Amino acid sequence: MTTENSQLGSGIGPGFEYPVSISVQSLMKAGAHFGHQTDKWNPKMSKYIYGERSGLHIINLDQTIEMWRKARKVIVDTCAKGGSVLFVGTKRQAKDIIKQEAERCGGYFVSTRWLGGTMTNFQTIKRSIERMNKYRELLTKAQDPASGIKLVKKEQSRISREIGKLEASLGGIKGMKGVPAVIFVIDVNKEDLAIEEAKRLHIPVIALCDTNTNPRTVNYPSPSNDDGVRTIRLFSAAVADAAIEGGNMFRATYRNPRRSEEQAAPAPQASAEATA
Repeated sequence: MTTENSQLGSGIGPGFEYPVSISVQSLMKAGAHFGHQTDKWNPKMSKYIYGERSGLHIINLDQTIEMWRKARKVIVDTCAKGGSVLFVGTKRQAKDIIKQEAERCGGYFVSTRWLGGTMTNFQTIKRSIERMNKYRELLTKAQDPASGIKLVKKEQSRISREIGKLEASLGGIKGMKGVPAVIFVIDVNKEDLAIEEAKRLHIPVIALCDTNTNPRTVNYPSPSNDDGVRTIRLFSAAVADAAIEGGNMFRATYRNPRRSEEQAAPAPQASAEATA
């Protein structure tokens, strides 16, 4: 564990440290067990509901932990192979959190409106990113008297506004070379477009699933409140921790290719028979 990861996370809040722990205690403290009003539930979440209290469904946190362990393994294994994680959370309370955690683990994020084709038409998105970078380069040169490039203030303002729009939509994925290997979604209902694109490309989706959602729309649902800031912080940090762990494994293997070859070598016949 690095010193950075073991320090108290300013964006996580009081009582949270890196790496975070997903336990009944931490989930209860974050309010992850509070679902939506009972009249707004989705029956497909029934097996994850413990009961109800004061008109709210209460989520079974034992199942949350079990489902999260499966999701965490996917993240670690994916990043251990060099894959990347895309955080998706465009609701107000998730924007800053997913940005911070994605940047902490070297992942990517979408915190504003999901642009159709972000994954299914990535080449078009990539061209928009290239256009944004060219605009930045043009402005930089225009501010350098030695470059010989001059722009009037009106033109500079227009280009700056265009950069701002592109940055708002694409800033979190501008370093992405291709589609991500896995995506983490905060709100299944709100981010349905992102989930649909992931399905078409067979990209695994890990998501917080509140009691008003359909958990069958994603590969790895984690039953949990998806509105509370503390819950969003807890799970986003846990995803980032898992990505960091997998990334460290990947770098260790890359530095030691012989170890990678040994791991990839087939097991002896006797061992295979013993396992069978």
